[in-house]
Amino acid sequence: MRATLRRMLGLAWVLPALVLVGVFVYLPLVQNLRFSTLKWDIYSGSEEYVGLGNYTKLVEDPVFWSSLGNNALYAVISIVFQVFGALVLAALIESIRGERWRRALRAIYFIPAALSLTVAGLLFYFIYEPNLGPLNHALQAAGLDRLTQAWLGQESTAMPAIIAMSQWQGFGYSTLLFAVAIQRIPSEIYGAAAIDGVGPVRRFTQVTLPLVREMTGLMAIVTISGAFQVFNEVMVMTGGGPNNSTQVLGTWLYRSGFVRNNFGYAAAIATVLFVITLGIAVAQLWVTRRRRVEW
Repeated sequence: MRATLRRMLGLAWVLPALVLVGVFVYLPLVQNLRFSTLKWDIYSGSEEYVGLGNYTKLVEDPVFWSSLGNNALYAVISIVFQVFGALVLAALIESIRGERWRRALRAIYFIPAALSLTVAGLLFYFIYEPNLGPLNHALQAAGLDRLTQAWLGQESTAMPAIIAMSQWQGFGYSTLLFAVAIQRIPSEIYGAAAIDGVGPVRRFTQVTLPLVREMTGLMAIVTISGAFQVFNEVMVMTGGGPNNSTQVLGTWLYRSGFVRNNFGYAAAIATVLFVITLGIAVAQLWVTRRRRVEW
């Protein structure tokens, strides 16, 4: 009887959270799926059922595919820098003997992450400005005038420029999380490796890398999911231009819904975005659980 009462009390405490999650998370997902089957004018309120028509348009939409490609490029570069690059930097920082130096370096690298995405976007918008921006001035001062260009005004350089800004901002945050994960590794393991004559490179590959596997998996999930939800950086810096070359799924969703008043099509984009991020998260969690580290 007591065990049953305890379960009931536990459910009573959990029930409000379940209701909130259901109302604010799962109900909107179901509604969005329904909206994606409609031709919906939100301003007039008119609705027309089109079934899978919006998804057919997605397949035939070249901007959708270029947006998806930009998100994929964003994810690949973010994995390289914000996961593997940040892990290497965190290992280098934690290998420094002086605690003051370690704290100072952690703070220095974390500063960009403290800036909002809008502020960082406006900052790099000024840096990339072709006439007054410091990037072109630095290239001219170094005698590299042929490399100066309108970084955000050309299709070939606009997206890489936005991605570079994003890596600059997110790199320090990832480094700090990896530093915390490395600090959790028992010092006895590193001591045993030192006694066995293991060098810094082998210590990283054979000790640090395997023991921060769970954090690496978590950061991969967060990084890839974030790469497919990019919005602010693109809106602030280019708005999706020039010629839709920097459109990502988030900005194309916004433009389709709020600019073109095609909310059914925007809901279809949102559904595809949800399926992609959910699939990536499930796959990463499955791999991480199978390779869980214990000590």
